[in-house]
Amino acid sequence: MAAQREWFEKDYYKILGVPDSATPKEITKAYRKLARDSHPDTHPGDAAAEDRFKEVSAAYDVLGDETKRKEYDEVRRLGPAAAGFGGPGGGPGGFNFNVSGDGLGDLLGSMFGRAGGRRGGGVGPQRGADVEATLTLSFVDAAKGLTTTLHLTADAQCTTCTGTGARPGTQPRVCSQCGGRGVVDDNQGFFSFQSPCRGCGGAGVMIDSPCGTCRGTGVEHRPREVQARIPAGVADGQKIRLRGRGAPGRHGGPHGDLIVECRVQPHALFGRDGDNLTVRLPVTFAEAALGGSVDVPTLDGPRVTLRLKPGTASGSRHRVKGKGIETAKHTGDLIVTVDVHVPTDLTPEQRAAVEAYAAATTVSPRKDLEG
Repeated sequence: MAAQREWFEKDYYKILGVPDSATPKEITKAYRKLARDSHPDTHPGDAAAEDRFKEVSAAYDVLGDETKRKEYDEVRRLGPAAAGFGGPGGGPGGFNFNVSGDGLGDLLGSMFGRAGGRRGGGVGPQRGADVEATLTLSFVDAAKGLTTTLHLTADAQCTTCTGTGARPGTQPRVCSQCGGRGVVDDNQGFFSFQSPCRGCGGAGVMIDSPCGTCRGTGVEHRPREVQARIPAGVADGQKIRLRGRGAPGRHGGPHGDLIVECRVQPHALFGRDGDNLTVRLPVTFAEAALGGSVDVPTLDGPRVTLRLKPGTASGSRHRVKGKGIETAKHTGDLIVTVDVHVPTDLTPEQRAAVEAYAAATTVSPRKDLEG
């Protein structure tokens, strides 16, 4: 019996949160949930989550394999004696390590020309790939959110064989060379190496009659439609992750995610500053100088009244509370920038009025610049 040292140190059942009497189905279900919750794609840059994902994967690598689980249970029952202290094949100190996976297994695998662990495609659930798509939205739809249909051409579960890879009416069979493990052992005295099974290519199963549509892969590249809910307030260039809507997994693994990049078209009147809407409002010289009430457009349709103080400066900004973009967590404001309109074609009456104003003006606006 070849046992890894960590089998004596780690309780894989506790890591997956299942009792040691759990069925294979219960173990797989627990693994999938924990793997989704701690996957590095879900927690980018979170080293703790990445370590947790590796720990969960290592636990399932043993408990998800019937043969390894039996060995693990026996090792845990017998304790250190199961490592072969003083027994045949034991090295100094008595341990007979099963070198596979990361670290030492990769190092020795490269030295002896063997692949370490399951990186070559061993059996076990494999998460599907993420799929990327681009969605063009109007400014209003991006601000308010919508449910839409995405038309994709990407990998999807084969409709002919429903993902088994076998021709309808047939089923894949367990590989006779590896017993469904996807890997084979190569004992070299002190060490025990594992390499992907050459018979099944690490899949653990053999397909005697491949599906004619997907040629045994269980996946076909075809058009498909995906319903997507785009939340209110999505910004130009923002990416929305739709979990489980990507490419199908292998060997019972979960689907990948669909990552939608949003492209927001500009609006004729409004701009954005975070959750705030922005708009430029032309006003007359009289409105700015004397003050008054002016109507301001909103994205919802009904106008609101903005009261200008006498002497309002051109370029000044005014805030209308609660008239910005409303999201699940926050509602922005409407920021109004006042632009004083200067007429370029005056009537004789208007020119006379402006000239009278100029004649009555006694203070120069440039007095601070005079030496």
